[in-house]
Amino acid sequence: MIISLILRPLLGGVIGYITNDIAIRMLFRPHKAKYIMGVHVPFTPGIIPKERGRIAAALGQSICDNLLNPEVLEKNLLSDEMTGKLRQHIDKFVEEQRHNDETLAQWICHYITPDDLSLIKKDVTTELSTQIHSKLNDVDLGNKISHIVIETAVKKTKKGLMGFLRSKFHADSWMDYITEPAEKLLAKHVNEMIRDNSASLVNEMLDDETEKFLDQPVSKLLKGREDKLEIARERIIDLYRNLITERLPRILHAIDISRIIENRINEMDMDEAETIIHNVMDKELKAVIWFGALLGMLIGALGCIS
Repeated sequence: MIISLILRPLLGGVIGYITNDIAIRMLFRPHKAKYIMGVHVPFTPGIIPKERGRIAAALGQSICDNLLNPEVLEKNLLSDEMTGKLRQHIDKFVEEQRHNDETLAQWICHYITPDDLSLIKKDVTTELSTQIHSKLNDVDLGNKISHIVIETAVKKTKKGLMGFLRSKFHADSWMDYITEPAEKLLAKHVNEMIRDNSASLVNEMLDDETEKFLDQPVSKLLKGREDKLEIARERIIDLYRNLITERLPRILHAIDISRIIENRINEMDMDEAETIIHNVMDKELKAVIWFGALLGMLIGALGCIS
């Protein structure tokens, strides 16, 4: 009788432990369907391998809808803590550059190649010189320059001409008579010079100024620009906010996180998936097994009482 009271709960506990352990193992194994003489063995493959496609799709959609949706991400990415960290990183970066004696060109080449920098400089210089050359021709600069030159020359000539010559030879009237054709002739030549030479001159000037600018130390460029740096920092933060608010939904839609998660799970080897799940839920899975043992012992004890 005493042996029966001990053996039944003990046997029930062992059965509960083994059955729960087998049930958990059957979640993952076998990884593939088994056949005996062409007959499919029931419960193969395991539940997770068999339903992996459906589980992957459901898990991907659930994560996308509840964890990585635009509202949750926007709330976290735009929190005071996150914008504060961004501001701190910007301030730290600027402070480091205050002591950077590299030239601007050397600093830029940490992020792009020297060839890319040369190409960008050439493209920018060419584009700016083309626009300036076009503007110089469009604004009729030659006419304006000739008008200023002739007007200045006439004023100085009138002032320098002796009074008796001006009255005797009526200098004012004949000077006014030749002003207009002289101005037109000068304008024609100035416009031709601008048309023929401004592109190369402007390009050379821009190229020289760009080289001087790129050869300046980064620390020198930042010196005395605290106000502008602060404005730039706040603009970067505003740009970050706008990016999150306006572009995040489009980015998430384009990335399709749900599909990425689904594909990753489907591509995952079942041994790898099993290892990951056990690493995450090892304590909980063992608790289920021991709970089966405890339940088996209780059932065995109840059998003894009855």
